[in-house]
Amino acid sequence: MYPPELVKPMREDLTRIGFTELYTSEQVDQAVKKEGTTLMVVNSVCGCAAANARPGAGLSLQNEKTPDQLLTVFAGVDRDAVDAARAHMIPFPPSSPSIALFKDGELVHMLERHHIEGRPAEMIADNLKGAYNEYC
Repeated sequence: MYPPELVKPMREDLTRIGFTELYTSEQVDQAVKKEGTTLMVVNSVCGCAAANARPGAGLSLQNEKTPDQLLTVFAGVDRDAVDAARAHMIPFPPSSPSIALFKDGELVHMLERHHIEGRPAEMIADNLKGAYNEYC
């Protein structure tokens, strides 16, 4: 588990742009099941989360269509919430960072770590915008 003071600024990268943090499996299960579209970011302390995933998620919101809910869980910190989020992302293996789009509780789009690592934030944003335009 990472110390709270270490992850605080990494959490704030997403919460300051409108993401809601989830800390328990119950919160995740309730949120994902809601009607509409939900973007779930599995946040991480790694460099590709800082350079690619979080900025890409933020840039993706500069689009006409966006998800109804913006949610995040933090790998290595909020274990129950992360495990619950990953359970909703099956058949994809656990990956952090990762970004998933759900529609009416069903997983419709997934970016795993290997889709994020080494790719610029703009490319990640464009990928997500394409999913928003299709599903939101």
